Amino acid sequence: QVQLVESGGGLVQAGGSLRLSCVASGSFFSINAMGWYRQAPGKQRELVATITSGRNANYADSVKGRFTISRDNANNTVNLQMNSLKPEDTAVYYCNAILSGSLIGTRRYWGQGTQVTVSA
Repeated sequence: QVQLVESGGGLVQAGGSLRLSCVASGSFFSINAMGWYRQAPGKQRELVATITSGRNANYADSVKGRFTISRDNANNTVNLQMNSLKPEDTAVYYCNAILSGSLIGTRRYWGQGTQVTVSA
């Protein structure tokens, strides 16, 4: 069974920092793109940042210069360093990964989500 497990969410004051991590586990032989999405109350889920297996990163305009995505291929992990947080960054953050394996083919998986709350 393949799963993504996130950690690192919490409550922080505006201007503060948080680091999110996501670990992929289960039966697969490769991880393609990985990324982070977020969903605020009453809004659609939106892309925050993605990173390819070659570590090419892409960011939403709203987080450029403040967030940094990275991955550790040896440990099947993707991280999101969030600095200079703003109240509008408050949302549930979801890890996302495209995995390949003999039993699963190539599929997109989602984590369960982790809450990030930024107080003014």
